[in-house]
Amino acid sequence: MATNASNRQTDHAVADAALESVAAEHRTQPRSANDAATQARSASEGTGSKFGSTDKKLAELEREAREANDRALRSHAELENYRKRAQRELADERKYAVVPFVRDLLPVVDNLERAIDAANVQINTTLARSASEGNVGTTTSDLSHLLDGVKMVATQLESVLKQHEAVRIETVGTAFDPNFHQALAQEPSDQPAGTITRAAQSGYKLHDRVIRPAQVFVSMGPTTK
Repeated sequence: MATNASNRQTDHAVADAALESVAAEHRTQPRSANDAATQARSASEGTGSKFGSTDKKLAELEREAREANDRALRSHAELENYRKRAQRELADERKYAVVPFVRDLLPVVDNLERAIDAANVQINTTLARSASEGNVGTTTSDLSHLLDGVKMVATQLESVLKQHEAVRIETVGTAFDPNFHQALAQEPSDQPAGTITRAAQSGYKLHDRVIRPAQVFVSMGPTTK
């Protein structure tokens, strides 16, 4: 009987221990569930914050990329404009490189024209005097040969100027143009008003640039009686 009592006490002790273990497990379950929920919310908030920061960084990178692209396009446009401008300037320099030479050569052309005019006057005067005296000497023939030589030099010089696109500006019979002509005076004539009647000095232009304007006299129109 003592043995049976001891066995019953042992069974009761085991049952009490089992009940205590079950009660402790029930007490710890709600706390573990709350902890799990808190951790889940924290993880979710951390992930959302991380995604938001990434979006901001992406937007900032896109903005910087657009700005860099705009700067690159502007730099390319400026470089292209500079290249075109440099090409135009270089072409103009080559095109008008002979301007100083032609400008210095024009007084030589003027002197040749004056020599031709003077020789023509001298020949005409000599011919008139010889005709009035009834004899024709060799002086007139010599002057004619000399005049022909001077005219040949003037023609060759004019041809060289034309080869370099330096041409004479038209004057007599054309309308006065202040871009090409310099008016010395106005005079009455049968020509319409504004028409060039005489040229005192020839003008020249190289391509489309005036090297020296022509000095001219301009018609005032027919005189009224």
